[in-house]
Amino acid sequence: MKKVILNLAVTLDGFIEGPNGEIDWCIMDDDMNFDAFIESIDTMFYGRVSYDAWGNFQPEENTPTAEKSMWKAIHAKNKFIFSSQDRQSEKAAFITSDIADKVAAIKKQGGKDIWLYGGAKLIKTFIDLGLIDIYKISVHPTVLGEGKPLFEDLKGRIGLKLTGTRVFRSGVVELTYEAEKTSVQ
Repeated sequence: MKKVILNLAVTLDGFIEGPNGEIDWCIMDDDMNFDAFIESIDTMFYGRVSYDAWGNFQPEENTPTAEKSMWKAIHAKNKFIFSSQDRQSEKAAFITSDIADKVAAIKKQGGKDIWLYGGAKLIKTFIDLGLIDIYKISVHPTVLGEGKPLFEDLKGRIGLKLTGTRVFRSGVVELTYEAEKTSVQ
């Protein structure tokens, strides 16, 4: 069965964006091998705001080839957008209700894993519903002091089991946890 993976960058003080939505602090080093993660998934879950911003993002012409290839691979994935707006799209399916049931059905389809891309509101919903199987959190060596926190207004405790760590030359530390499903209240 597919797993829902939250793969996300966070600052040392726990923010996923700066106060104005900025992510310029996010480091992408070649030793992170992000392409391997992209290859391990075949589906992406977006909130509508994140999808509108990044779901069809096209890098500029002078962008390095490796980054262009990454975006091409991302855009080749199956995409589901969770939104109160029921829009039509040839490139993605919109889910407007029964989130837990629809996620369970998608997970049963087989294939590769699912990247819970975000944004913050969708991540919070998935946390509250206990729908995240793996938390892959990359802690970046930056302190913002303010912004949008990863964990905010949780309904209960989340039990996690550390299953892996990686340290990159930039100082980013990737922590991988499996969710203990019975711990979400």
